[in-house]
Amino acid sequence: MKVPILKQGNILIATIQSALTDNDLLSLQDNLAHQVIQYRSQGVVIDITELDVMDSFATRTLRNIANILKLRGAKTIIVGMQPDVAFAMVQLGLTLPDIKTARDLDEGLTLLK
Repeated sequence: MKVPILKQGNILIATIQSALTDNDLLSLQDNLAHQVIQYRSQGVVIDITELDVMDSFATRTLRNIANILKLRGAKTIIVGMQPDVAFAMVQLGLTLPDIKTARDLDEGLTLLK
């Protein structure tokens, strides 16, 4: 499933609307990396509100996305993580070090300003 990416000024907003396959996550990574350069974006918000599970591949890919975008000059904010997802990630030792998170899109956009 393709993840829609919305351009809002100098910010890109990617909204994950359902569970993604590993290939979908890699496609998102590539699309964001290209669009950050194409639109000269300074920030990216990835909305994961609809995800009820985060496995190790998804967590690692989000870390990779944030690192790639940082090298391309854009900050990344992950928004909308469900409490149960956060709890399960901690229990499994899955972390997102050095990546800012926010409760919702509004808070995420505020962190980028």
